[in-house]
Amino acid sequence: MEWNLDDSRPIWPQLKEQLLREIIAGRYAMGGPFPTVRDLAEDAGVNRNTMQRAMADLEAEGFLITNRTAGRVVTTDEELIGEMKQKLAEQNIKKFIEEMAAIGYSAEDVIEMIVKEEKESDKEKGVINK
Repeated sequence: MEWNLDDSRPIWPQLKEQLLREIIAGRYAMGGPFPTVRDLAEDAGVNRNTMQRAMADLEAEGFLITNRTAGRVVTTDEELIGEMKQKLAEQNIKKFIEEMAAIGYSAEDVIEMIVKEEKESDKEKGVINK
C-alpha cells in the first residue's frame, strides 16, 4: 500500500482514513484477515503505537473485529461499509464542487465537463454508445 502522510496534521487519523478507504474499496475482503499492527506500521514507516491507535478507532467504529486467536478481520457488515462509502463519496463530491466554484464553475458546468470527459475517455477506449 502506498501511504500518503502529511506532516501538517496528526498521523494516526491519516492512517485511519487510508485504511478505511482500503476496506471500503474491497482491497481487504469482508470477513477476511487484516494485516497486523506490526506489518502495517513497518510498511507505513510509523510507530506501532500510532498504527494501533488508528486500528483501534476502526475497531471501535465496527470496521475491524478482533478475534483473540485469529487476529483482526474486516467486518462482514455490508450496510456499514456501504453507508461509509456513500458518505465519503458525498464528501468528496461536495469538496470538488466547492473547489470548482472557487475558480468560477457552477455545478452545471462541472457536470457538463464530466460528461464530456467521460465521452472522450470512452472514445479513446473504443467504447461505443455507452
